[in-house]
Amino acid sequence: MIDTHAHIDDSQYQEDFDAFIAAQKQAGVQRIIVPGINADSVASVADVCSRYPDFLFPAAGLHPEEVKEDWASQLQTISSALDSYDYIAIGEIGLDYYWDRTYVNEQKEVLRRQLAWALDRDKPVIIHSREATDDILSILREFPGLQGVFHCFTGSRETADILLKMGFYLGIGGVLTFKNCKLRETLATVPLDRILLETDSPYMAPVPYRGKRNESRFMIHVAQLLSDVYQVPVHTIDKATTANALRLFWKK
Repeated sequence: MIDTHAHIDDSQYQEDFDAFIAAQKQAGVQRIIVPGINADSVASVADVCSRYPDFLFPAAGLHPEEVKEDWASQLQTISSALDSYDYIAIGEIGLDYYWDRTYVNEQKEVLRRQLAWALDRDKPVIIHSREATDDILSILREFPGLQGVFHCFTGSRETADILLKMGFYLGIGGVLTFKNCKLRETLATVPLDRILLETDSPYMAPVPYRGKRNESRFMIHVAQLLSDVYQVPVHTIDKATTANALRLFWKK
């Protein structure tokens, strides 16, 4: 399994980091992508990924919730980092109107700039979208040929169809295991070759670990539900989602 989205540079992991990594490997996790969220995380992501360079892979970007008055200087720091190191992707980037709409226009500008970076550098993007689907889709249409993953996808069949036609993958995590989740019905129309596993660690732990620190090895519970959705064995979900991740992020 490949975890395509885990914030394991978070302080929650640092006290037992080596033991944590060992537990993920023992459980069959092959790789983990660690996305950045702001200028400060450039250093923290680089630090953890440098410890296990064949297992942890860094991404860099300015998360929409981190877009404030200093957004231009943050982008400059992140852009400089992208020029000096071969990041696996541009992300986590996107739009988020859930908590605060103060910087909506700035969020859109920041997103456009980072999507342009991705095209210029031939990198996939990791897209965050919350209460902003229409605007996200509108902006993505301005960048044809871009590929990436719609992180923590919980949208409708209509949104899924649009994203698939754009060439995007859908990141599926712990929310699939939550009670009353309707995502399973949506995924019934999504080809398995467009599904990626992710955790969003330390958040969004699946049942039966909900409320605890999330870990990549918990993806097995998501894979088990996906095996029900697609009516295939769990090892088929593992093989397919791993191949999908390798194709998108490592171009294999």
